[in-house]
Amino acid sequence: MVMPAVKQPESGPLAKAFAGEVRACLARRRITAKQLAISTGLSPTYVNKRLRDEAPFTLNDVEVICEKLDADSDGFRAAAAKALREAGPDVE
Repeated sequence: MVMPAVKQPESGPLAKAFAGEVRACLARRRITAKQLAISTGLSPTYVNKRLRDEAPFTLNDVEVICEKLDADSDGFRAAAAKALREAGPDVE
């Protein structure tokens, strides 16, 4: 029996801001999305889809990404929240 594909929820403003912070961190450290995927045990397709804001990262993803990037999840969350505030109230 073939199961129908479940449509992933769209990324909300905070999820997009978090993905943006991950992209910025990867760029600063010169780490590719594929390298991040391999180090976290996630598939490259899964990671890239989320980095392109096509679907949100899960909280479990956030934990493992912060661990592998040796980053403080509070720092990521604060940076994403700041980016969200700076974008203004009309962010989609």
